[in-house]
Amino acid sequence: MWIAKTKQQLKENLRDTSGPVILVPTMGALHQGHTSLIDAARQKAGPDGTVLVSIFVNPIQFDRESDLAKYPRPLESDIAACKAHGANGVFAPYDGEVYAEDRSITVLETELSRYLCGATRPGHFDGVCTIVLKLFNLTKCDAAIFGEKDFQQLAIVRRMVRDLDLETEILTHPTIRETDGLAMSSRNRRLTAEHRADAARICLALSSAARQTAIGKILGTAERVLSESDFVKIDYLSLVDAESLAPATNLDRPTVLACAVFYGDVRLIDHIDIPAR
Repeated sequence: MWIAKTKQQLKENLRDTSGPVILVPTMGALHQGHTSLIDAARQKAGPDGTVLVSIFVNPIQFDRESDLAKYPRPLESDIAACKAHGANGVFAPYDGEVYAEDRSITVLETELSRYLCGATRPGHFDGVCTIVLKLFNLTKCDAAIFGEKDFQQLAIVRRMVRDLDLETEILTHPTIRETDGLAMSSRNRRLTAEHRADAARICLALSSAARQTAIGKILGTAERVLSESDFVKIDYLSLVDAESLAPATNLDRPTVLACAVFYGDVRLIDHIDIPAR
């Protein structure tokens, strides 16, 4: 398995590849959710294709400097995980390699990012779109795979591909959860023991709410379960249309119940799909 630290090294390593190139974009601190994406990419690429994992903590998608500073960066173990799961290469660029000091172009998304994480983290998805487009251009990947846990990110990347006529195929993989239901996230390792024990209530709140049959009861149930914790601070709790991400006004179309909560300064997101009724 090769490792590229610069854009030039990436280009040289990709020059002689055969078969499809499947990109797994990550910010590192890899867990089972990430390695399941690598496994799925390996299956998609086939024996002759290339699975490429990018590991880059993208500074322009962080809305809090403290979150960026504390984001875990266990590069050595991340590279070992990539190798163990059959990746052909890793692009882990040096700081300063990806963005020019005087960069002045950003990819803006103006509709789907009005809601949920986009509403509470201004500029976040502009940073996501910018780095994803750069990775698509740098790797010339045939496809890229994203986890469904970050469903708003997935919707926005799909919209970018559609609106900019990109040729990259977008693949998806289901959310991977801990045994108690907590969605796997690189931020989970920053939880205190007390917070980690309590965080299973996020999945419990969503699944309990999804059994309700009216919008008010859905939101009320989820808020009640979350608010029973002394540790949880709700950033947002929303029921949205599964396609437009606008607040749902009825249940005759597929909807998504989504939330973001803080445990201390650790922000966790999760969602559950609710079929039309």
